[in-house]
Amino acid sequence: MSLQIPADTPVAFEFKSLSLKLLSFVPATLDAARLEAALRDKLGDGEHMLSGEQLAIDFDSLPTLPSAMEIAALMQLLRQFGLKPVAARGGNDDQQAAAREAGLVVLSDEATAVVPPAKQVEKPVPAMIVSRPVRTGQQVYARGGDLVVLALVSAGAEVIADGNIHVYAPLRGRALAGARGDVSARIFTTCLEAELVSIGGVYRTLDDALPTSLKSKPAQVLLDQEKLVIEALAG
Repeated sequence: MSLQIPADTPVAFEFKSLSLKLLSFVPATLDAARLEAALRDKLGDGEHMLSGEQLAIDFDSLPTLPSAMEIAALMQLLRQFGLKPVAARGGNDDQQAAAREAGLVVLSDEATAVVPPAKQVEKPVPAMIVSRPVRTGQQVYARGGDLVVLALVSAGAEVIADGNIHVYAPLRGRALAGARGDVSARIFTTCLEAELVSIGGVYRTLDDALPTSLKSKPAQVLLDQEKLVIEALAG
């Protein structure tokens, strides 16, 4: 006996085409110690600009064939840094089989693309204002907006913003503006002594390379055609 379903009954499901784009993580090694040190150097120990991002692990740069156990260990390491590995791409058939065994979905090249982190959200977000010094080893991240620091940013400290960064005191640590891809972001400070600056993912270490016209002076950092430019601020 067949079951009669009324014609006006809503459908239980449907299939739809989905254009899927994920941020790719491209390991050149599966050495856990090396990867952990590199991730910590890049992202720090707290919340960072890629927290919560879903990843597709790209096998194209691995010199050896990974086992499912090694891939599972890599996935666990990425999760420790707030990242979410969900898929794999590239590599040969054996690498893709190991990825499936480790619980990853294997995607075709057409399904993924290497994309920068999402740009700053359109909805205005109030600037984060920090009135206390940012000490060595500390990290401050203004998600979705600007960061204003009214005190010293010590050497070894890190200030990050999806928008602009303003430091009205000596900037001696690392400053990363436009952290999620906003190439129009800028860094402003009344005393430029930074170790590293970055706009939209383009980095430059400063060390002792600053000329006397800029070192310890009011300055801004901006991106001009994928090149970081440091300019003195008049007045």
